[in-house]
Amino acid sequence: MIINLTENASMQIREMMKEESADAVLRFGVRGGGCSGLSYSLGFDYEVNDELDTVEEINGIPIAIFSQDIPVIEGTTIDFKQNMMGGGFSIENPNAILSCGCGSSFRTKENVGTPGDC
Repeated sequence: MIINLTENASMQIREMMKEESADAVLRFGVRGGGCSGLSYSLGFDYEVNDELDTVEEINGIPIAIFSQDIPVIEGTTIDFKQNMMGGGFSIENPNAILSCGCGSSFRTKENVGTPGDC
């Protein structure tokens, strides 16, 4: 398994998928930017490229990952936390050696990315 989804994250994603079409997959990956150089990308997608993407089913949820992102996010855990201000996804990446204060931007030993606005 490339990434892990907690039960709370899985329940929230399944609930959100009810509003998407049947061919939706969860796409998780990284892109350049953010104050630490790399930012997470998490959302629904409707197209999977068999040559460029790896698709896994985790807790009954189809997840597409751009194959080049795997070394940067392998072992990452996605959780969903609820508090008095609402709820949101949190991402714990064991490959990150530096994360920004907002938690959405990071850097790994091998991948610095392109720092930008947080």
